[in-house]
Amino acid sequence: MQRLAGSHAAEFLEIDVTMPQAKVLYLLSAAGELRMSDLVHQLGVSLSTVSGLVDRVVDHGLARRREDASDRRHVVVTLTAAGRAFVDRFRELNAAQVRALLVLLADDDLTHVARALDALGAAATELVAGTAPGSDAPAPAMATSIDTLHPPTTERIP
Repeated sequence: MQRLAGSHAAEFLEIDVTMPQAKVLYLLSAAGELRMSDLVHQLGVSLSTVSGLVDRVVDHGLARRREDASDRRHVVVTLTAAGRAFVDRFRELNAAQVRALLVLLADDDLTHVARALDALGAAATELVAGTAPGSDAPAPAMATSIDTLHPPTTERIP
């Protein structure tokens, strides 16, 4: 997939946010709204770092912050309509790239991809449920990189 990075670089460079800012936007998109303290926990960075990231996405008009109505000591961050459009555009760029790849695959290869996606979906469901795939044991902690679990290979999935 890294080989494709250059082919869509111009489209991705149009997106005028940093990767940490994009992470904030994706978290807000998934949750709807988050307290600043939740962003600190989920991103694993300091409150001052999150505050700076939120300042920048607010300045870009992609998010807004407000006091938590139930506890004024907390600040809640939500996406604006422009923020939702940004996340949708980024997802569409990714989806277009995947569609361009899939159209090039033979039917047998598409069957393998579908089986692999089904397996990943089942594993994701179990991970979210907090159990290891196929057992009642707790799920392992998430790896920081897929390469940690499976080094890159040029072999095809059987």
